[in-house]
Formats: sequence, C-alpha cells, structure tokens
Amino acid sequence: MPPFNMQPLKNPMPTQDPQIRNGNFNEVALGYTEEQAISEAKRCIRCKHRPCVAGCPVKVKIPEFIAKVAEGDFEGAYQIIAEDSSLPAVCGRVCPQERQCESVCTRGIKAGCESVGIGRLERFVADWHNAHSAQQPTPAPQNGHKVAVIGSGPAGLACASDLAKWGYDVTVFEALHVAGGVLVYGIPEFRLPKAIVQKEVDNLKALGVKIETNMVIGRVITIEELKVEYGFDAVFIGSGAGLPKFMNIPGESLKGVYSANEFLTRSNLMKAYKKDSHTPIHCGKCVAVVGGGNVAMDAARTAKRLGAEVHIVYRRGEEELPARKEEIEHAKEEGIIFDLLTNPVRILATETTDPRDPSYGWVRGMECIRMELGEADASGRRSPKEVKGSEFILPVDSVIMSLGTSPNPLLKATTPGLETLRRGEIAVDEVGKTSIEGVYCGGDAATGAATVIKAMGAGRVAAKAIDEYIRSK
Repeated sequence: MPPFNMQPLKNPMPTQDPQIRNGNFNEVALGYTEEQAISEAKRCIRCKHRPCVAGCPVKVKIPEFIAKVAEGDFEGAYQIIAEDSSLPAVCGRVCPQERQCESVCTRGIKAGCESVGIGRLERFVADWHNAHSAQQPTPAPQNGHKVAVIGSGPAGLACASDLAKWGYDVTVFEALHVAGGVLVYGIPEFRLPKAIVQKEVDNLKALGVKIETNMVIGRVITIEELKVEYGFDAVFIGSGAGLPKFMNIPGESLKGVYSANEFLTRSNLMKAYKKDSHTPIHCGKCVAVVGGGNVAMDAARTAKRLGAEVHIVYRRGEEELPARKEEIEHAKEEGIIFDLLTNPVRILATETTDPRDPSYGWVRGMECIRMELGEADASGRRSPKEVKGSEFILPVDSVIMSLGTSPNPLLKATTPGLETLRRGEIAVDEVGKTSIEGVYCGGDAATGAATVIKAMGAGRVAAKAIDEYIRSK
C-alpha cells in the first residue's frame, strides 16, 4: 500500500484565470494531472467504517477506487466506479459531493482539514478512461422484450443503459432536438462540456439503444399508445422537472424576462449545435438573476459570458445561498455582483407607449426592497422580512427568474389513471412503480428538482424493477 499523504488540504483544482474564462465557454476546471490525482488519492486513510460510501446515493465503492488511483491503476479505478455509476465523468463534475460523500469523510472531521477530493478523483478517473480506452460497449443478446424510456436525462440514460445490458430492446424518446436532457440544455458548457454527454449517448447507441429526438410524449404519442400500438412491455418516465416557477409580481410578462430554464436551454442548445457565431438569446447590458441555487449561478455566469453586467438578487444572506460553495466562489471570481438580502417587488417597462418603438414592452429596471433576517425559529432558521421604506430601482435590461421547477403536467393530462402529488410529481413507490401497470418513473419527474446522481440512482432502481416485472409476466 502506498504511504498516506497527511496534508490537511485538498490538492487545488487547476482552473482557467477568472478574467479570461468569464469571456469564453470553455470548461472552468481543468482537472488533475496524474501526479495530482495520485497525491490526492493518498490522502484517503481507508477508514474502517467507510462513511463516504454511505453518503453516496448510488453507493460507489469509494475507498476501493481511490486505492487504485493511489497505485496508479487508473483503468482499474474506472472499472470499480462503473459497477455502480453510469455517468462518472458527469457526476465528478456536477454532483454536490460536499453535501454527500465528502461531507462525511473522516479526513474532513478535524478542524483545519478538508475531506478527500472524491469528486475530483472521480472526474479524473473517468476522463483518463475516456482518453485512453478505445473499447466500445457491445450489445447484449436480445431477450425479445421492448422498453420505452421517456427522457434522455440522467435518469433515462441510466435506466436505458442497464436495460440494454440485460438484453432489452430499448428506445429513448427525447422531446428536444439533442439527446442528453438537462445535461445538455440545463448545465452550461463551462461546467459540463457537451462532448462528455455525447460520449455517454454514443455509448448507449453502441449498446443498441435507439434514440428518437423531437418526440414530445403526450403530444406525438401517448403512453397508452406506446404500450398498445407500439408493443412496449414497459415504460420508464424520466422526463425531469422542466416547468419553471415565477414570483407572480407585476411586469413578469415583459420582453426581456426569462425563466432560467428558457435562458439556459436556448443558450446551451446553440452551443450544442456549435453556432458560436450567433448570440443565443437577447441578454442586454445589465441582467438580474433572481434566486441563489446552482441554476441561478449557471444563468448568471452564462449572461456574464454574453457580455452583461450581472446581479444575483437573493432575499436571504450568503450563508443561506443553496448553490454549491464552489459555484458561488467561481461566480464571485468572474465578477458577478451579489445583491443579498434583496427581494424583487415589480419589474418596470420602458416608458414609451408607442408599439412601433423598438423599445416598447421591454424591461428597463426592477424595483427591489431590502430585507433583514428576523428572529430564529425552533430550528434556528431566520426568515427574511422587509425593511420598510428601503425600496430602490435596479436598472437592468433583462431579468432571469431562477426559483425552482416542477414536472411538466403534460403526461398527467394525457395519461388517464396516472396519479400525481400536490406539486405535480408523479406518484411512485420505492422502486419507481406508478399507478399504471408497467409504467415506472424516476428522477426529477418523481421527486422534483434534485441532483444528477440521485436521478441516475432512481433510473437504475427502476430498471431493476422493470426487469423483474417483465420476467414475472
């Protein structure tokens, strides 16, 4: 066993210079070198209770793969990760390891110490494999059964992958023009390069999975038709949570007001098509992004790269920002302005009343009010309250609302008997079974917006349940 590295802090992740990267869409984090990866892997002390595995939603064998990295056996490390994770290059980049596996790492318990960089090592291993392995997945012998997968996001990709490996004839139906779901249209290129997602899609195709794009299930074909007319033995719903939420304040219908979903989708799909010579969306010179989660950071940093001055407007303080710490730090480094303890009241239109004027109906500003934190409740949480008389105008050209999402109601409206929960999530049991026989669901469509790895885990659980269901028929 290689000697342990007892340095208290993680090996820093090399990144682009902030003042260069905020003008391009290239990936911000550059990844570890082999030497850095081995050094970081040696920080793992192989503790007996393996809390990191318990903290991983799909129970990746973290100490085992890290031990292989420490020995320099990077392909061996990849094979261990691949036993449990379908998308290691994706998860290593976008999963909140600091709230999952790394949050319980023994190395991070002592004051002044940081956890092992598990996510950084996962990314390194996956990238090393993709760069050095020419081996293509091979299709499994067909078992004569067909499964339809709705949505090509992480839940759908994971479900389709497992079923294909078990011999099922799988067809994935994607509503948009490019396969990959939220991995393509929801996460910017500078955080998750589209080539990495395309690699996963290509691997699926190599397994024999068919992918149909521009297929809005519920409009083009219903779930009932998939089962009865097209002969699919089971259906998995992995359609995500793409219905945006708004504040319902005056002015939200003005030109220049977007949901973060729309803003990122239009920007990211233009990047997917590589039409870099075109501006993907009207951005303006000054943009307000309302919200404080990862999606808000993605929208803000995208707008910055399109040349705007960008403000994050969030009604709580910095400690309450739900985005990953790394994303907040990157946003600050890139020049994003944080207007915290600030809440929008209304969005203001340009003053012209002439519909022929090109500026008619566009945003010219957003009225906000200052907030302060009130008394703590029983849980210690302090709710924000308005500071009377503190209203002010933030002069902006565009407003991006990043307030969360819920599942699109289309499938519910077009699928009789499909039960949903109060907020529109599809009702499922512990293995993803819905109220309709042979129909399963997982990921954000069932839970509301969550993480990539949780969606992937739900897809794999549902794949196993579908296999058992079809075998029992």
